[in-house]
Amino acid sequence: MEEDFKPVPECWIPAKEIEQQNGKPVPDENGHIPGWVPVEKNSKQYCWHSSVVNYEFGIALVLRHDPDEPGLLEICAVPLSELLEQTLELIGTNINGNPYGLGSKKSPLHFLIPHGAFPVRNLPTLKHNDLLSWFEDCREGKIEGIVWHCGDGCLIKVHRHHLGLCWPLPDTYMNSKPVIVNMNLNKYDCAFDNECLFNQFLKKDKQKFDRLKDIMLDV
Repeated sequence: MEEDFKPVPECWIPAKEIEQQNGKPVPDENGHIPGWVPVEKNSKQYCWHSSVVNYEFGIALVLRHDPDEPGLLEICAVPLSELLEQTLELIGTNINGNPYGLGSKKSPLHFLIPHGAFPVRNLPTLKHNDLLSWFEDCREGKIEGIVWHCGDGCLIKVHRHHLGLCWPLPDTYMNSKPVIVNMNLNKYDCAFDNECLFNQFLKKDKQKFDRLKDIMLDV
């Protein structure tokens, strides 16, 4: 069975829920063994992940809803201690074809998004035609997909591709929202490298943009 799986790095850690037999992880019902690889500070392979984390101060650059104003997105520095026991997704210039049109080659831009941070307000019914119509015709449906969080802990995902729909889109729902920069780093004695994303966003602290695409960092 071990020959059916590609080798993993020595630092690979199996996910908590994975059953183990004789000290070895057992594939789940889908035949997978999910796990984690630490993102090292100077790793070239994970350089874009590292660009949104400051290891010295233990903070990450996160995109989420503004807690005080519905409909407004917020770019902020979040302590890593507040992100424990959850998963986040990296988006940006050099990730998955950059579907949100962030940054540029000269000035790449990346964020972490906590999974579940963007709830769907007007869910379609679980019927093929209703889902198809929602993704095609509803403004809120201009997204990559939906993940249902079931009462028993199961997660069910529907991607646009599952319905034969295109992704990426020229105009996404997330890019229709205004966004504000709230770094709130006063409690840190920070001295960031001039070129790092944290320093770049400090220069734009409290600035508001009509949409994510409009954010251009200093080159």
